[in-house]
Amino acid sequence: MENNEHIQVEVAYALPNVQEIVTVEVEAGATLRQAIERSGLLNRYPEIDLAVNKVGIFGRLAKQDEVLRARDRVEIYRVLIADPKEVRKQRAAEGKRMKKGGGDTEEAG
Repeated sequence: MENNEHIQVEVAYALPNVQEIVTVEVEAGATLRQAIERSGLLNRYPEIDLAVNKVGIFGRLAKQDEVLRARDRVEIYRVLIADPKEVRKQRAAEGKRMKKGGGDTEEAG
């Protein structure tokens, strides 16, 4: 039994100053990876490596073989340049000391 029904989904990839959202039509039962391939974003942005970049649906991490539903938004996440925990530590070290009894203290000696 052949299923010829098609659904529309969006594929999104955000850069620091631009967000690409491509609407694609895929066969019902298509996977997240198939929608990404159909979108053409892999050709437009060669830095996307599906072996490295995480992907998701509406902000929820998902596997590339997850089956899509009509109107899903597939998202390709960029690789983090800096570890968010390290960035927070650096900001805290440079900025205000807000905790009582926490943070760096000078030892008498």
